[in-house]
Amino acid sequence: MTALAPTTRTLDGITVGDVLPELPIPLTRTVIVATAIASRDYQDVHHDPGLAVERGSPDIFMNILSTNGFVGRYVTDWTGPGALIEKVAIRLGAPNHPGDTMVLTGTVTAVAVPPDRHDGRGVVEIALRGANSRGDHVTGTVRVALPLATDAPTLTGPLS
Repeated sequence: MTALAPTTRTLDGITVGDVLPELPIPLTRTVIVATAIASRDYQDVHHDPGLAVERGSPDIFMNILSTNGFVGRYVTDWTGPGALIEKVAIRLGAPNHPGDTMVLTGTVTAVAVPPDRHDGRGVVEIALRGANSRGDHVTGTVRVALPLATDAPTLTGPLS
């Protein structure tokens, strides 16, 4: 399990090619059902095994909102509490079923300070993958805004 970053990472400490630590997510029946309910997704395929099988699935499966939440957690566990997620672009593949484990992995693919940005932050893009025993459950990218340097002043004001 990844350790939470105690402070927010800064752009000056990140380089393209940095690898995020793996985050295994045990896919229990409780996790799948509870995260569907928490996201107010009451679709029966996320909590009723019999109906999921009737609809062609071998069992219940995780919903996209839960996957998106785990992706956000994965990235912010690494970046720290002051990161701002600006964009999430994910694609689903193999379903997450109970009894399996999804392992999230990621790599920094871009680090930049856009010239039109004036809020004391730069951006980092992370390519990520969440795989289970069936293959890739989720792939995509996440862009986060981070302070430029450890000695940067307190960040305030609207984001660009």
